[in-house]
Order: sequence, then C-alpha cells, then structure tokens
Amino acid sequence: MTASEVFVAPARPGRSPCPGVPAAAGSSTAAMGPRRSAASSRGRLLLPLLLLGVSGFFQSYAVEVDIKDSSNATCLYADWMMRFLITYESNNGDYKTTTLNLSSSVTHNGSVCGNDTQAALVAVQFGEGHSWSINITKTNETYQGDFITLTYNTNDTAVFPDAKRKGPVTVLLKDPAGPVQLNTVFVCHNSFFIEAENITQIFWNVTVQAFVQNGTVSKKETRCPADTPTSAPTVPPTIANVTSAPITTSSPAPTPPKPVENPDTGNYSLKSGNKTCFLATVGLQLNVSQDKPLLININPKTTVADGACGNTTATLKLNDGNSTLIGFTFAVKNTSASVQKFYLREVNVTLLNHLNGSVISSADNNNLSKWDAFLGSSYMCRKEQTLQINENVQVHTFNLWIQPFLVEANKFATAEECIADSDLNFLIPIAVGVALGFLIILVFISYIIGRRKSRTGYQSV
Repeated sequence: MTASEVFVAPARPGRSPCPGVPAAAGSSTAAMGPRRSAASSRGRLLLPLLLLGVSGFFQSYAVEVDIKDSSNATCLYADWMMRFLITYESNNGDYKTTTLNLSSSVTHNGSVCGNDTQAALVAVQFGEGHSWSINITKTNETYQGDFITLTYNTNDTAVFPDAKRKGPVTVLLKDPAGPVQLNTVFVCHNSFFIEAENITQIFWNVTVQAFVQNGTVSKKETRCPADTPTSAPTVPPTIANVTSAPITTSSPAPTPPKPVENPDTGNYSLKSGNKTCFLATVGLQLNVSQDKPLLININPKTTVADGACGNTTATLKLNDGNSTLIGFTFAVKNTSASVQKFYLREVNVTLLNHLNGSVISSADNNNLSKWDAFLGSSYMCRKEQTLQINENVQVHTFNLWIQPFLVEANKFATAEECIADSDLNFLIPIAVGVALGFLIILVFISYIIGRRKSRTGYQSV
C-alpha cells in the first residue's frame, strides 16, 4: 500500500442515506470537514461487520477509508459509522454500561489491500488507545469478513471514569455475515449490531468493497436484509434503549453457523545448515472458548515454519499470517539403558492483534506426554487428536505425520502409528476373520444336515 485516504466527518441530524459510489480518492491525506456530496448520498456497509442504521441525533463520526495499491489504484474502499456499548466493572463492584464513539481524529495504520493468499485488512485507531479492525478473505468468486477485533482502553477516563480493570481489553469474534460477490459493493443503510461478551458493536450507513478491480469501485450493489423496501429506518441503539428494551431491526433471525470443515493439511520442515532436521505434515484447528466456542483453521498457504533442531529437544513454530503462533516442543527420553524415545512435551498458542502485534490471548501446556515414538522413527496419526492447552484453548490435529529428530535424506522414517489408527488396522482383519469363521460354520452345518437327509433316504433290507 503506497497511498490511502481516511475521511472523518461528524454525523448531522436528518442525514439522508442514499446509495452512491464516490470517485476514488486521489491524495494520501486525511481530512476533516463537510462530507462531499457524493459521499453524503450513501451509507455503505463494511460487510455486516461495519454495521449501523440511519443517522441519528447524536454526536458520532463517519469514517471513509480508501486503500491504494502500489500503482496508486483503489484496492479497498470502506465508508461506515459505528459505536460501541460496553459493560464494565466499576471500582465499587457495580457494572455500568458506557458508550464508546469514534473520535474526530481517526487513523488507519496497518490497513492492507490483500490478495489471493493474504487477507485484506481494514484497521482504524481512535481516541485514547482504542482500535477496531476486520480482516476480509477472498475466494475465486466472493469476499467475506473473517475476524473482527475491537480493543478498548479503560485508561480512557472520559469513557471509563471508574473502571476497576485498567488497560487495553481486546475482543475477537467471528464475522457472522455471508459472502459477497467480487466486483460488488455491500451496502446497508439501516443499523445492525453484533454482540459478544460484554460488547454490543453497532454499525450503520455502511458501504464496503474489498479487492476492488481496476481501481474503480463497482456500481453493482448487494443490500443487507435490513434494507428491504418495506423496512423502516432504525435508530442506532443508545445506552437507554439497550438497557430498557431489546433492540430490534427488520433483519431476519440469524441462521445457525455452518459447521467448520476440517483444516487443510500443511507440509512444514526445518533445516540445520543445508540438511533437513525436522519434518511435519499436519492439519491444525484451534478451539478457543470465548462467549461462544470459536474454531480457527490454520491455513497452510499463509503459514510460515520456524524453530530449532537439537539433539535432545526440537521446536517447531508456526506463524499463520502474523495472527496465530503455535509452538510444538519435542524432547528425548530414555526408556531403558539402550532405548530412547521422543515425545511431545509442550505446546503454546498465542493469538495476536492484526493491527499492532499485541497479544490477544496466550495459552501454554508444558506438561504433555504425547506422540511418543522410538528415536530414528516418525510418528503418524491420521485420525483427529485433541491437545488440551488450558481450559479455554484446544489444538486439534488431522493427518499428522511428524519426525523431530534424525531425519535422513529429507524423508520420513518408518512410522509408528497412533492407537486410534492401529485399532482401525486391527479391526479390519478381525472383521474379515469373523466373517470367514461364520462362513465356515455355515458350510459345516449345511454339510451335517445334508448327511442326515441322505441317510434317511435309504431303507435296510
């Protein structure tokens, strides 16, 4: 990204949200002031992730972000309004709900265009240490929001005057919105919201198009369900109407989330000099328990392997697009005077903020004894396995084949299979044997019956 534009303007009473697409911005400056006529005639949507309804009679600010690629062409355009209702614990133990609005000064450090292998990222920073971001992934025909990250800072005494917990608090949640066709703008004038833990994220007058083609924002729109012709404009929720009555919009009830598919299998290796010293093939999935369980598949296309090989310990570190770090540490143990085995001793998982690299959550278990095999061999388990890191984090593995020591000729040594796979291998011949046994018994019984019938057919003279 070589140039970009952020436009922030206060919302005005009675603002009319009419669809329209602005011309691509040509400068790389940030500006405050009256909204341009083209921008004021629309209210676009950042994938049902940048949600909100029609403009209200309160002080808030609109954000317009125009991300440029290396050729200074627009690659991602977003225009939206948002606010947050946050419940926090006060010094006296009571729980209070406060409103966090965008300030008049917003930056967008860390926003990127994205491509076929890297997610696009819209990231904004505002106020006293607050930030919000969404990453958007692309398929062959669609783009879709992936994760939303909100960080609010309770050291901001104007918003949290008596917060018991001080410092930044980060909330990570899955975007519930569906995919949008490429070369199509997602537009939603009416408000909608996402709830997670103690946060209500509210969005309205939102427009977004990721992976813009040929530097021109499309005129083709995909509208949200709330913007149906029969739906009346909704009022952006405030503390009063959230705490006294439930918020309703014309949006249909959310459909249950689709089951997460098994992750793709990745191939990873480490070298010591010019020699391969560590081999791993595995599909990885994280299960993070927040307000609701969150399943995260590790994408091998965007994952980089790092680590270290040793004689008695070896560590494989996997970095999934600078947002997830998973470390596997193996050690060697002596089972007898002449027999040595390796085993998985430790796993640590770290989730990072896309925006600034800060730690969202971290989990570690250094008291494991898994995946053991004789030194000089490899370990294999095709079936799913679960590693319990702590009470909130699990790592699921699929199609695992790993060798952390004594790799020769860049190839896996003979594999020792896990019990789950071995049970399957044993069951097949047992089942075949049982079936053959029943067949032999049936043949024998038929033979006996036939012999008896043949004897009763003759009379002695």
